[in-house]
Amino acid sequence: MNAPLSPEALDWRLIGTLDDIPQQGARCVKNGAMTIAVFRTADDRVFALEDRCPHKNGPLSQGIVHDGCVTCPLHNWVISLETGAAQGADDGQTARFPTRVEGRDVFLKLIPSV
Repeated sequence: MNAPLSPEALDWRLIGTLDDIPQQGARCVKNGAMTIAVFRTADDRVFALEDRCPHKNGPLSQGIVHDGCVTCPLHNWVISLETGAAQGADDGQTARFPTRVEGRDVFLKLIPSV
């Protein structure tokens, strides 16, 4: 008989594989009314942020991924993929979501990190 899954285990969702996310690009996942952008860096690290720049709500998923950051396509704000915080003199933050990679499978936790 299988043991019941813990609430922690139920929070994680398999969203695909590394191959489903372009290197230095993003894939979007819907979570109710929210869109989450899941990013893959050149060295295959995976991060997830709400797909809204903290400046003018630009679609971060359409930005350029570089050096652990994404540059918003609207006004060139640079957002840290690790923290969701704007870099440099810009001020603001977007919600970030935990990710994990097992083998080539990518999991997303739908509860934002603080």
